[in-house]
Amino acid sequence: MSAPVEFAVWAPLPERVRVQVDGTVHDMRKDDEGGWWRAEVTASPEADYGYLLDGNDTPRPDPRSRRQPEGVHGLSRRFDPGAHEWGDDAWTGRPLAGGVVYEMHVGTFTPEGTLDAAIGRLGHLVRLGVDFVELLPVNAFNGTHNWGYDGVLWYAVQEEYGGPAAYQRFVDACHQQGLGVIQDVVHNHLGPSGNYLPEFFPIFAEGGGNTWGNSINLSGPDSDEVRRYVVDNALMWLRDMHVDGLRLDAVHALVDERATHVLEEMAQEVDKLSVAVGRPLTLIAESDLNDPRMVTPRAAGGLGLTAQWSDDFHHSLHAVLTGEGQGYYGDFAEAGLGGLAKVLTGAFFHDGAWSSFRRRHHGRPVDTATLPGWKFLGYLQDHDQIGNRAVGDRISGSLSPGLLAVGATLVLTGPFTPMLFMGEEWGASTPWQFFTSHPEPELGRATAEGRIGEFAEHGWDADVVPDPQDPETFTRSKLDWSELTREPHERLLAVHRSLLALRRAHPDLVDPDLTAVQVTWDDADRWLVVHRGSLRVVMNLAGEPREIDLDRPVADVLFCTAELPAVDGEAVTLPAESAAVLSTR
Repeated sequence: MSAPVEFAVWAPLPERVRVQVDGTVHDMRKDDEGGWWRAEVTASPEADYGYLLDGNDTPRPDPRSRRQPEGVHGLSRRFDPGAHEWGDDAWTGRPLAGGVVYEMHVGTFTPEGTLDAAIGRLGHLVRLGVDFVELLPVNAFNGTHNWGYDGVLWYAVQEEYGGPAAYQRFVDACHQQGLGVIQDVVHNHLGPSGNYLPEFFPIFAEGGGNTWGNSINLSGPDSDEVRRYVVDNALMWLRDMHVDGLRLDAVHALVDERATHVLEEMAQEVDKLSVAVGRPLTLIAESDLNDPRMVTPRAAGGLGLTAQWSDDFHHSLHAVLTGEGQGYYGDFAEAGLGGLAKVLTGAFFHDGAWSSFRRRHHGRPVDTATLPGWKFLGYLQDHDQIGNRAVGDRISGSLSPGLLAVGATLVLTGPFTPMLFMGEEWGASTPWQFFTSHPEPELGRATAEGRIGEFAEHGWDADVVPDPQDPETFTRSKLDWSELTREPHERLLAVHRSLLALRRAHPDLVDPDLTAVQVTWDDADRWLVVHRGSLRVVMNLAGEPREIDLDRPVADVLFCTAELPAVDGEAVTLPAESAAVLSTR
């Protein structure tokens, strides 16, 4: 039923703004101060609308649009986030501490690539034993499929995924099955196609840029409302969509010269919202800074974010398992198991140390006496570390099943918050490649040529690097769910399930005290032992059995990735490429 509705838009740049609602155009009045334009118009609950700026007769989408049924160039459609009848009243949230995160891309998680189809696979995640589903960005982008980091309308859910109503159904279903939801959001740049925000307001900073384009205007003229646009977007996911946390993409690219960083402002407002809604709300940073102040509480002089990804853990573990030492893996490969031990006890490898890849010293130490290990996410794979390889090959394409199980053991028994990338739990053989669907021929061609050329410069045959614009590149990246019941996938899935059950059964494995973690290792014989309270996580990366002396007698073998190890007092002999969790006395 139609009713009077106030349409409002912040647009300090144009001299005239009109709103088109279901084909009828209405003049808007400008506030005396602040640059907001308003008009009261009779509209239906799902009215299509857009804004006409100055003399342009082509309506632009609402910068805060909740739905774009015809894509990012089309009209916005009204959406009432309060219309959904939530069934998650019993859900009281879950703190990140002690939890396990599962990273998922909606478009490639199922053959259908929709949020509703993903609901049908939640039972698998419950049986696996994870606690949070982390969705790659779902905000509206131009085209039909991509990773999600080219979004141009941060408040809308991509229609190909099902739109905002499907998103609410997905979150509701997750909560009813005991799973929290973390949403990956991108506030550091906008995609190259369909971005009309600069016609409304100064979204970009003057004279600055980052890896992906112009920097967001967080501290220049008219930046108050830009910051409000960013923070309100974060609150929208957590409040209206019942999301439990946000993963903040590449926060090192958020250039903010103010005394109060926008991340600190966001953390403060999210903490207030957490009190209001009565459940924990989590902010997880992706940061290249190796600066522990990112996750240090505000009262102690930090920004107050909940946690951050630890690429150093990934790089150390990847280099040890694969032997790769090119590019940013160089320092980690050179350090070997000692480098991995450093990360396991201190979270960062580059903690003020020399970074040969950056050609400078990088990072600062973590105060392990005050920052718990769960504030750092540890992982063997993620979307970047797979998709940014030349052919998008997973680590399962180069490692034996034995070493894959060893890697899983370290991730799931370590002191950090573990994260799995979709399909990792069964060693998926499908790649996860870089795919795009830019409708503009010139942009599509430039993207493909840039991607292929980048790897050709590093010695890759251009014919080997997938064309991101080829629809088959997207199709190849979809999970093959039939693998779950075939070897060696079925065995690796059982390993992950057993390890996750072990985490729940033994508090020592979720103890976040980094000062209590001890590591012994032998680079020559390729074995490593992690002390987790009374438990010992023992790993043999060598291609033959290894006898390893422990500091205490073994009481019991709680878990092993291969046949049972031989135990003789304080000595244990592990089969080749295997790991075990032992209790001691």
